[in-house]
Amino acid sequence: KGVRNMKKRTKRERMISTNREKIYSIACVLLMIDQGIKLLVRSKLPILGEVTVIPNFFSIYHIENKGAAFSMFSGATIVLIVISILVLAFLHYYVLTEEKMTKWRIFSLGIVIGGIVGNLVDRLLYGAVIDYLSFDLFGYGFPVFNMADIGITVGFVILAIGILRRDSNEFGDSSKKRQRSEN
Repeated sequence: KGVRNMKKRTKRERMISTNREKIYSIACVLLMIDQGIKLLVRSKLPILGEVTVIPNFFSIYHIENKGAAFSMFSGATIVLIVISILVLAFLHYYVLTEEKMTKWRIFSLGIVIGGIVGNLVDRLLYGAVIDYLSFDLFGYGFPVFNMADIGITVGFVILAIGILRRDSNEFGDSSKKRQRSEN
């Protein structure tokens, strides 16, 4: 009967493992939503096809973006793939080594990773990112984007706010911090 060499995990190892599971679960949910919608758009709409949802405001519009946000770096698919992989490697290292994370940091890392993977999958499979959300705001046609882009943008904004706040309990009650400084 095999005796397994089971060493007891430290509190730090358990915390990192729990954070990692939460982050990658969130990433998987965003990835599935993003890829599911992209699959629908690709199967139901021809390229440049459009379905108006709210006239003069919101449409589903099928485009293939060979660049990054706002079609910057158009045609640089290989460079964008390499950048995506490098950023994912950095974020993965951070997830594997950072013990103390707030719920906001866990959420934001999850949606950033899910978004990057979602667009990376498109670049690897199709050579371009499938964009489909089209908004017209006060006559300005905002660049078409997708759920992965939302995850990346919102996630990085939340991360930036957390870094700028330099608060160990991002977006939480800072009264404990004030009490400590008053004593």
